[in-house]
Amino acid sequence: MKTRITFLLTLLIGLSFGFAQQDEECMTKLSIFHEYVKAKNYDAAFEPWMAVRNKCPKFNNAIYVDGEKILGHKIKNSTGTEKLGFINDLIKLYEQRGEYFASKTPKGKYGAIVCQLMYDNRKELNKTAEELYDCFDAAYKADEKTFTNPKSLYTYFSLMVELYDDGKKPAKDLFNKYDDIVEKVEDEVKNYSSKLNTLVAKEDAGTALTKKEGSYKRFYESYLKAYDQISSGVDEKLGTRANCENLVPLYSKDFDANKTNAIWLKRAVSRMYYKECTDTALYEQLVKAYDETAPSADTKYFVGTVLFKNHKENEAINYFKESFDLEDDTFKKAKLANRIGLILKKKGRYGQARTYFRNALKLNPSNGRPHLSIAAMYASSANNCGDTTFNKRAVYWLAAQEAQKAARVDPTQKKNAAKSVANYKAKAPQKAEIFSAGNSGQVIKIGCWIGGQVTVPAIN
Repeated sequence: MKTRITFLLTLLIGLSFGFAQQDEECMTKLSIFHEYVKAKNYDAAFEPWMAVRNKCPKFNNAIYVDGEKILGHKIKNSTGTEKLGFINDLIKLYEQRGEYFASKTPKGKYGAIVCQLMYDNRKELNKTAEELYDCFDAAYKADEKTFTNPKSLYTYFSLMVELYDDGKKPAKDLFNKYDDIVEKVEDEVKNYSSKLNTLVAKEDAGTALTKKEGSYKRFYESYLKAYDQISSGVDEKLGTRANCENLVPLYSKDFDANKTNAIWLKRAVSRMYYKECTDTALYEQLVKAYDETAPSADTKYFVGTVLFKNHKENEAINYFKESFDLEDDTFKKAKLANRIGLILKKKGRYGQARTYFRNALKLNPSNGRPHLSIAAMYASSANNCGDTTFNKRAVYWLAAQEAQKAARVDPTQKKNAAKSVANYKAKAPQKAEIFSAGNSGQVIKIGCWIGGQVTVPAIN
């Protein structure tokens, strides 16, 4: 018995010593390859990294963080069979990370990374559109919350369009996936806008951002730019595939089965509205069913659009007001205010439109589009809001000032704002005209619905 105990103790001590040696060796080599990665010497990092990966796969998540960079470098700088081997090894690395560090490897995020890697190398991997779509679809369904990469969301939808065009997916699936992606993008824009608004408010209050806050601001802005780009890209991809000729028969066929399905009705009404299929009897039927099934701020807005179409403008505006008052989600309320403002702007009700645009700005100050809409209304009213030719053209300065605000708060609108500002300033009085009028630096009051003032630029 004593001999047996002694043997077991010796075995345990030997195993502990062995593990300690292994850990020490892995620690040393991990330190070596990590320093090489920091110096971007990925070729030198490869051998010690592979040694740690093979011997101690559970040792440290740095194996997978640095390994992604090492294999990414190898893929970029190789061709043919060698490149294919590195691509497959990177896919395997992501799988190992999920196995050994599951809590640090969200399924949606890393599933999308793997699928995007396959898509970007689809020729080398001989992957079909169906295989790639199924990959993205599985990642999205496994963990929608962390499937947020803008590029991958765009690729996911592009593959659906490709399959639809090839007759492998029905129109219903195409439109449903479009709605999935649009709603997902909207959620992410809401998330980053909320974070950015806090920093914008701090700057507006005259407080400088800290270095860390400035870094976060640039990060939020970069993601908002990316989501804005893919939002436009997804709409372009859908294109005429979602025209009234396709939507009306589809929704007519499915209406009876879904006339009390709030989600289906919401998506159908939204699609019909944004594709300008509002002159059909089906649109009114859908709106009525949606409002009866799930009355909300959303439904009241769409009822208002029907009333506007039927030339009941005052009644429509009352529904818009009811819609705005009912909405309690700040981001959705801001978006709703902007939508109402755009309808009123189109109808020439500029004063009422500006009220809604300003409400939108209060609720979501990092969205510059309402500023550009207000600026455009000012510019359109220049000939009606001044008592002299000079004062009429002075309205363009006010329009330029409003457009400049869009560039300051919204990274996605800087280019559009810059074009608008240049256009408005070119239409405003120039230096020679200011000199002739003798009103350099003076304040000009602007009447009509604008009810504002603008200072004439000072000239030397």
